[in-house]
Formats: sequence, structure tokens, C-alpha cells
Amino acid sequence: MPQTRAPGVDVRPAGRDQTAPDYVDVLTAGRHGGRRRLRYEVRGPAGGVPVFLLHGTLGSRLGPRPRPVVLHRLGVRLISYDRPGYGGSDRDEGRSVADAAADVETIADDLGLDLFAVVGRSGGGPHALAAAAGLPKRVARAGALVSLAPAGADSLDWFGGMTKANVQEFSTADEDEAKLIESLRLQADRIRRDPASKISVMREQMTAPDLRVLHDASIRRLLAETYAEALRTGPYGWIDDVLALRRDWGFRLADIEQPVRLWHGDQDNFSPASHTRWLADQIGERAQLQVQSDTAHFGAMEVLPAMLAWIAAEMRADEDRPAHWWLDSPPPATEFPASWSSEDVRLSPRPAAR
Repeated sequence: MPQTRAPGVDVRPAGRDQTAPDYVDVLTAGRHGGRRRLRYEVRGPAGGVPVFLLHGTLGSRLGPRPRPVVLHRLGVRLISYDRPGYGGSDRDEGRSVADAAADVETIADDLGLDLFAVVGRSGGGPHALAAAAGLPKRVARAGALVSLAPAGADSLDWFGGMTKANVQEFSTADEDEAKLIESLRLQADRIRRDPASKISVMREQMTAPDLRVLHDASIRRLLAETYAEALRTGPYGWIDDVLALRRDWGFRLADIEQPVRLWHGDQDNFSPASHTRWLADQIGERAQLQVQSDTAHFGAMEVLPAMLAWIAAEMRADEDRPAHWWLDSPPPATEFPASWSSEDVRLSPRPAAR
């Protein structure tokens, strides 16, 4: 799909530090005509294995995500973007989960990427799987952490083990769209005024492993910054995510051809582990499933570096794929470490305001 950069945007000119976290805006076709903006950021070593990180619901390109030093150690070039309606990306009302594939492709084309991987966390999990299904010749590996399954999944108790708040939110999406929109609008207004209030509400519903993760004040701060950015221009990304997740996703899991790694914490009560087990059954032999004990939903943040390490190792060893990732020319040879230390797993702070 043709795209152009939005005018006046810093696009990291030659000679500048390529790990700089400045965002880029790219324009693409809107569902209802005209052009719409997608905002993305790139971190990690030039020539690293390119991996798209698809954020949760609600969420933004800010993460949380591994620090640049961890990405360098893993040899991963991490690309994160705001789904339509979140942060700096324009709304695309009526979007489906499957539409994420076209947005990922737009950004990949803008970066000159030929081959890449995708990873999604929570509500980003289905969107990562959509990119894998929709871009079989460009997505080499896919990962999904604490993902949801599609609504109406056969033999799955979709709401079983889920928090009361999530049951209410997703049920309202099915029964009364106008009521859902008003509810999320009011919640978004409160969160914009006090982003930490969202965390306080969630902590009242969490299982013990998630309470342990969020005991860390730095993680709470990073989540609050992510939520503030997600809702900066309104509640529409959140609204459209919830509606898309409860509607037909627009693709078949059986169409995923690439190896997929699925991870879930067994005590997750926001998106229960039964969802990921169901996804693994549908994807079949291409799926590698891990349900980890004594962890839950926010444990996905701690596991993300291990997921990235798996992707990087798999893509470097894949003899059926090109030796380079870029459309125009291969990057300079780069030496990557064979392993990474769990002691280096930290979350990346938001860049200072410019």
C-alpha cells in the first residue's frame, strides 16, 4: 500500500544515532477515504533482527518494552507503533483485527524491511497473529503473550476465570455498543486526569503474581505513562480495540504458516490461560505453547526478552530465509552475543519530552 511521511516529522537523518527513540509518522490510506497517520518508534541496533511489538489493550507504542541495552544484547531492532486511535495514530473507525497486517506492512515498507517478526502482548496478541496470517511471505516468526481468543471460540468458556470488570466490558461490546462507548469514554477521561488510577483499579482485581510485578514503582510509572499516551487524543483506540476483539477477527488461525510461540501465566485473570491453550489447538503443530505456573498477566513483561531471544535465534538460523532483513541492501555485519542475562531485563523509560 503506498504511503508517505507526514510533513515536518523528524525521520532520524543520516549520521544521527539510530537508536534514538524519536517517533516517525507515516501516512496510509484510511478506511473511509483520505489519509491517516500511523506513529511508530524504532529501538535497538542497526542491522538487528527486526521485530514488531504490538501493544496491549489499552496501550501505546511506549511499551513497556526492554531497555536499549537489552535489545543490543539480543541483537533485536524493536519496532513499536500506536494502533489506530491510540497515541499519535489517527483513528480508523470500524477496523478489524485483521487490518493490523496492512498497518504493519505500511511501516515495514517505510523502513525498507523485507522480512521481520511480530510479537503481541494481551490485546496485541490477536493483532500479531493477524499480521502472521496476512503477511506469510514477510513475517518469519510470531509470538503472542497472554493473548485473547476470538469471541465465539468453539468449546471455550470465553469469560471463564476472567475479572468481573473485563466480563462486563466485553459483554457490553456484544449487547450495547453505545453503552460501551460511553463507559470507556468516562473511564478514559478519568485515566487522562490521573493515569495511575487505572493501575489502582486493576490492582483490586489482580492475582498475587501480578501484584508482585506491580509492586515495583518503576513499572507502575511506566504503565501510567503508557496509558496517558494511549488516551492522549481520546478513547477511540480503546473503543475500537474492544469492538474488534469481540467481532469476527477477519482471518483464520489455520492460515498461519509460520512457527508461533504462545506464552501465558496460569494465574492470569484478565485474559485467562484457557484462551492461549485454545489458540494453540487451532494453530496446530506450528504452535509452541508454554503455560507458566506462579505467574499471571503482567508476567508477560518479564518474559518478553526471552520471547525476543527465541525469535532472534530462530531467524538467524533459518536456512530457508534470506541472510538479511532489508529490501534495498543488507546491513553491515554485526556480531551478536550468543545469550543474554536475565539480570539485564529491565523496562525502558520513556524518553524525556522535547
